[in-house]
Amino acid sequence: MDATHAVRARGITKCFGDVVALDGIDLDVAPGQIHGLVGPNGAGKTTLLGLLLGLAVADGGSLEILGTPAGRSLAAAEGVSGFVDGPGLYPWLTARQNLAALASLRGHDARAAGIDDVLDQVGLTDVADDRTRGFSLGMRQRLGLAAALLTRPRLLVLDEPANGLDPAGKKHVHGVLTGLAERGTTVVLSSHRMDDLEALCSEVTIVATGRVVFSGPLAKLAAENGELDYRLLTGDPAKARRIAAETPGVQVVDGTGTLVVRAPTPALDALVVRLVQAGVALRELAPVVSPLEAAFLTLTEQQETRQ
Repeated sequence: MDATHAVRARGITKCFGDVVALDGIDLDVAPGQIHGLVGPNGAGKTTLLGLLLGLAVADGGSLEILGTPAGRSLAAAEGVSGFVDGPGLYPWLTARQNLAALASLRGHDARAAGIDDVLDQVGLTDVADDRTRGFSLGMRQRLGLAAALLTRPRLLVLDEPANGLDPAGKKHVHGVLTGLAERGTTVVLSSHRMDDLEALCSEVTIVATGRVVFSGPLAKLAAENGELDYRLLTGDPAKARRIAAETPGVQVVDGTGTLVVRAPTPALDALVVRLVQAGVALRELAPVVSPLEAAFLTLTEQQETRQ
């Protein structure tokens, strides 16, 4: 057993008939970490999450969850909770009744299950006695998170947890997940929202065509991504454009409107210094595409090209 990892996978394979969903997946997730799982549709993300939740069994390789080897039968490991493909709810029951039914199925007394606590955690106290058939997608996602929290999991596995959330709801859920990680709960989540992953995750794994094409800290991903396009808003666009064109390693991609340059980090830093020394006010400097999204597009396209 490996107590240094909440999840440790080596050479995981999974096929559905002739379709290879996972092809030699390696994955390490440390305890108390929020780990993001990224990939295009059909990359194998949901299959991998299903293995962690005990909804499927790998055909080959080894998988340890919370220090215990995964069994060969369909069952969630002790201390693991979450959902894939959206939470399943009884639409004719209220939010509170849904959680009570789930607690009862698990053999817990509904009154002692902490239902009010988890409803409060996810911000659904005000609608606790409303039937879920009238819930929006974002509300259903939050109720699914509440259901997962009922068991006080040590590993929380979530598929698109921010799907359908408005900005306030997303901020609330982010706070819940961050708080759980700070208290030692490990979170593995998939998302198509790169901004969510960058805000939450310390490490990410990018999967394409059933294989890992990157796994590690976001900072390493940004460093390996090389040159990025950056948008600059300044107090003197014409002067900024001229300075950018004269700075070694900086390429002006678009100078007709908002200034867009392409540069590795050292050259970009040099440009900022030159702008400040020239008295040009720098009001905004931001990547046109986030480092995670840029790397995602590059790595997944490279993997698909090799097929």
